[in-house]
Amino acid sequence: MSSDHHHQLLEYDPTQNVLIVGVDDDDNEDYPFSWQKLWRFIGPGFLMSIAFLDPGNLEGDLQAGANAGYSLLWLLLWATAIGLLVHFLSARLGVATGRHLAELCREEYPGKLLWDSSSLLCNKDCFIFLLLENYNVRKLEALFAFLIAVMAVSFAWMFGETKPNAKELLVGIVVPKLNSKTIQAAVGVVGCLVTPHNVFLHSALVQSREVDPNKTDRVCEAIRYYSIESTIALTISFVINLFVTTVFAKAFFGTAIADTIGLKNAGQFLEERFGSGLVPILYIWAVGLLAAGQSSTITGTYAGQFIMGGFLNLRLKKWTRALITRSCAILPTLIVALVFDSSEDTLDVLNEWINVLQSIQFSFALIPLLSLVAKEDLMGVFTVGPVLKTFTWLVAALLITKNGYLLQQFFAKEASGAVYTSIITVFTVAYVAFVVYLVWRGFTVSTFGFVKLRS
Repeated sequence: MSSDHHHQLLEYDPTQNVLIVGVDDDDNEDYPFSWQKLWRFIGPGFLMSIAFLDPGNLEGDLQAGANAGYSLLWLLLWATAIGLLVHFLSARLGVATGRHLAELCREEYPGKLLWDSSSLLCNKDCFIFLLLENYNVRKLEALFAFLIAVMAVSFAWMFGETKPNAKELLVGIVVPKLNSKTIQAAVGVVGCLVTPHNVFLHSALVQSREVDPNKTDRVCEAIRYYSIESTIALTISFVINLFVTTVFAKAFFGTAIADTIGLKNAGQFLEERFGSGLVPILYIWAVGLLAAGQSSTITGTYAGQFIMGGFLNLRLKKWTRALITRSCAILPTLIVALVFDSSEDTLDVLNEWINVLQSIQFSFALIPLLSLVAKEDLMGVFTVGPVLKTFTWLVAALLITKNGYLLQQFFAKEASGAVYTSIITVFTVAYVAFVVYLVWRGFTVSTFGFVKLRS
C-alpha cells in the first residue's frame, strides 16, 4: 500500500490523558502484515518492558547468578514467558474494550474496595515524562527506547568483558534445576518479573493508538501487532537480564562473598574481580544501573496516573495528579530518613517491605484481569477460550502460591513475640479471604457477567 494511503494522525485526547497516534487507511478489509504498520504500533510494549529491567530485577539477577550460577536461567526464561502471557491479556483487554484495567475494576468491584487494596501501586513517580508526553508520545517512547539501548549496550559490554561459559549458559537455559539452596533466589527471579502496577499500565498504554472498536478486523489487527511488539520487547529484556545473571555467575558463584553481593556493592566487587580495562567495568555497571533506575521511575509515573484516574474517576490535570502521587512516594521516604536510621541496612529492610507489599498486591491486578478477559459480554469475540482460560488460571495459582511462599518466609524471619505473631496471623487470614473473594467474584463475572458497560 502506498504512502498516500498510510499516514499517521497525531491528536491529543484530554479525556484519555494520552496522545493518540491513529492510522488512516483505505477501506480495504484485507490487512496483510506490514512492517510499516508494525512500526506505528511499536512503543507501548517497550514502556511495559521497563518493569522487567528495573533495579529490583537487576538485583534479583545478580543474586541469582552469584548464589545459583547458571542453574536458574531456565526459570528466567519461563518467568519472562509467563509475564508475556499476562501482558498479552492486558493488551487484549485494553484494545478490545477501549478502557484500561483500573477503569473496569472501578465498575466491577463495589465501592473503592479494590482501590483501597491497590493504592500503593501509584507511589512511584517523576515529572520528566510530563514535558515529553505533552510534546509527543512518540518522543516519550523514544526516550525509553534509548534507555533500554543504554542498558543493552552496557550489560552486553560487561558480558563480553567477563566471557561467561557458553556451554554452562546453554545448559542453564535448557535444563531445569532447582534445589533447597537455590529456591530463595528462584522466588526472587519470578517475583521481579511480573509486577502488579505494570499489568494495569499495559492495558492503558495500548490505547495510545486509535483503533475503531466497532471494526472487529481492526481490533484483531491491533492485538496482532501489539503481541508481536510485546514479544520483541520482552525478548530484549530477557537477553539483558541474562547478561547480568551470567556475568555474576561467572564472577562470584561458589565464592565466599556470593551471599553478600547486592546493588550497593556490586560495582565494587566487579572492579575487584576484573580490574580496570579500557573502560572500567565499575563505570559500565553504573551507567546501566542508572538507565534502569531512571526508566523505572518514569514508567512508574504512567502507572500512577492511570491507576489513580481509573479507580477514582478523577479529572485532574496531569501535573496535579503527578504532584499527589509523588508526594505519596516522597513523604514516607522523608519520614524514614528523618526519624529512623538511614543506613544502608535500614534502606535494605525498607526495600524488602516494599517488595512484600508488591507481592501482596499482585493478586489484586492479576485476578481481575483474568476475570475480565473471560467475560463474554465485555470482550465479545475476543473473549479468551476455555483452554487459555484454564491455563492462565493455573499460572495465576502458581504465581499466587509463589507469593505466599515469599510472604511466609519473610514474616517467619521477621516475626517475634506473641503480639506480632497474632497481628501477622490476622492479616494473613484477611488477605487469604480477600483473594478467595476475588477468585469467586472473578468466576461469577466470567460466567454470568456483572460489569455495566458505559453508554
